[in-house]
Amino acid sequence: MSRFVVTWGFNVLALWAATALVHGVYSTRDETVTLIVAGLVFSIVNRLVKPVVTVLSIPLIIVTLGVALFFVNLAMLFLTAWIVGPFEIDGFWAGVAATLIVWAVNALLEAALDRFERRDQAHA
Repeated sequence: MSRFVVTWGFNVLALWAATALVHGVYSTRDETVTLIVAGLVFSIVNRLVKPVVTVLSIPLIIVTLGVALFFVNLAMLFLTAWIVGPFEIDGFWAGVAATLIVWAVNALLEAALDRFERRDQAHA
């Protein structure tokens, strides 16, 4: 399966968790369709825009010892909400909480996928 499709699926689940756990992150229309579209847009934004923003932010990333990377991720989430109108983030703190949840869910899913792939390779 394509890595992009897996990432897209992980992002859909992460955004769903954010909408379920954070007051101020929600969908104004059909939640399932909106989250699928938002997950796709978030995956594309992370693949195309985030590297450019990260490179441009290198001095700030160095000065803040990497903390600025969190704000790059936050900006990608707000950009996704701006592009996907029915996906809403009400305010900075809702965005911060959503970014932390999206990061945590993706980290857990990536770890599970890596473990699954290693197990399959060992049995091959």
